[in-house]
Amino acid sequence: MPKNISKYPIVDVFAGPGGLGEGFASFLDEQGNPKFESIASVEVDEFSHRTLHLRHFIRTFPEGEFPDEYYKFLKDEISLEELFALFPDSKEEADKTALKISLGPENHARVRKLINHKLVKKKKWVLVGGPPCQAYSLVGRSRMMSDPEFEKDIRHFLYREYLKIIIDHRPPVFVMENVKGLLSARVKDKLVIDMIVSDLSNPKAALGNQLNGLGYKLYSLSEDEVPGKEFDPRLFLVKAEEYGVPQCRHRMFIVGIRNDIDVRPGRLSRHTAPTVKQIIGSLPPIRSGLSRGKDDPIKWRKEIAKLARMGIKKGMNGTEYGGEIFSNIVASISCEKIPEERFSTKYPGKPRSRHEAVSGLYDPRLSVLTGHESRGHMPSDLRRYMFAAAFSQATNTSPKLSDFPEVLLPAHQNVELGRAGKMFSDRFRVQLPDRPSTTITSHISKDGHYFIHYDPVQCRSLSVREAARLQTFPDNYSFQGPRTSQYHQVGNAIPPYLARQIAEIIGEVLDAIKGGN
Repeated sequence: MPKNISKYPIVDVFAGPGGLGEGFASFLDEQGNPKFESIASVEVDEFSHRTLHLRHFIRTFPEGEFPDEYYKFLKDEISLEELFALFPDSKEEADKTALKISLGPENHARVRKLINHKLVKKKKWVLVGGPPCQAYSLVGRSRMMSDPEFEKDIRHFLYREYLKIIIDHRPPVFVMENVKGLLSARVKDKLVIDMIVSDLSNPKAALGNQLNGLGYKLYSLSEDEVPGKEFDPRLFLVKAEEYGVPQCRHRMFIVGIRNDIDVRPGRLSRHTAPTVKQIIGSLPPIRSGLSRGKDDPIKWRKEIAKLARMGIKKGMNGTEYGGEIFSNIVASISCEKIPEERFSTKYPGKPRSRHEAVSGLYDPRLSVLTGHESRGHMPSDLRRYMFAAAFSQATNTSPKLSDFPEVLLPAHQNVELGRAGKMFSDRFRVQLPDRPSTTITSHISKDGHYFIHYDPVQCRSLSVREAARLQTFPDNYSFQGPRTSQYHQVGNAIPPYLARQIAEIIGEVLDAIKGGN
């Protein structure tokens, strides 16, 4: 971008691996120039920060002009330290903008000083981000309801750190994101969403400070109605699959515009999402791994082949699709094209789909695929995965526990409740090829039961790269840290493709504000 063209600054807190910032950074104006610039992205998790820092480093280069040495790093030809050493100025810039800081009272003064320094009296900028959401998630709450410390969990109140930044810096506009579970989360019998809406509208009152006129009008990105005193908090819910994201990801997004600014934001434009197959179908097939004992293709095949001799056909006797499911299993076991390797670095060709969410993944300069490696599973789980994928081939649905033959049921105490539809009945969930995926969550770092690949021949859970693609991260996005952390980062992120659409709306708001920077 030419030096005389100013970009709108972004302050991104609770940034994770940078999905929201990536979307804003990749949004271009009509002349093809970046509209936004991340001046401060704050994240405390070690590995998420490493990912964020690397992306800030590479973002110092124009899109399409990343240095050759970055691609050498992706191919493991040079180390990260060697890459940074080759471009010290870019490394220094990333050090200044990707900040590893814990947001809390102990760092209030430091954060305030950093942001003041970076804004340099600029009037048009945006605060984005959302507090950690595990305590609000439906799964998180179900596991913590019996914990007497749940209501004291600091994660309920980290949004107040967001409020503190609003009070200190008075952003003209902010975007706050959180999980759908916020709609029903309660603390001391009060709905958390009601408290948050009240606090975001009047941030100083929320923290017990004197009122000075600082207030915000809150808007939805998906609905035209403006929330008033009596409002339906579902107005703030954004269903990502309605806006071109290949994933049924439902999240809360609240846009706040300062009361002294007479501008109303636009709404996201609904359009069709790509399917799972369109997003990950071009990636090379890989086999699952065995988590216990020796793992090699021969032993793996033997473990999978046991499925055909377990009385599956008899266990499905009388079911509508029983014969077809068993035929799918036999065909998968006997398939000559079962992949031998658990990973592949072969980068696929340019996708055929012209959908922006698909074409945005592709980097023609990449010659290596990263993060496409299966993890190990118990043999019994692999057989369940093959059955589940074969079931979905026949029925175009993912099986419930009640659909599994008894011989395949896991030895869990809640299985009968699941078979009765009372608890975790969809414990094994196939990502169907002709639909958007279900929500990619951080739980993918724990096990793969909810994220089974649709191809029964591979009988495995999704790789990090497949999960990242469903989250619309470009293929040249490098996730740092061990594989478990990479899954966690991907699951907690905001899809960049959705974030880019939000950036367009926020850019229009800032353009409409009178006066310059």
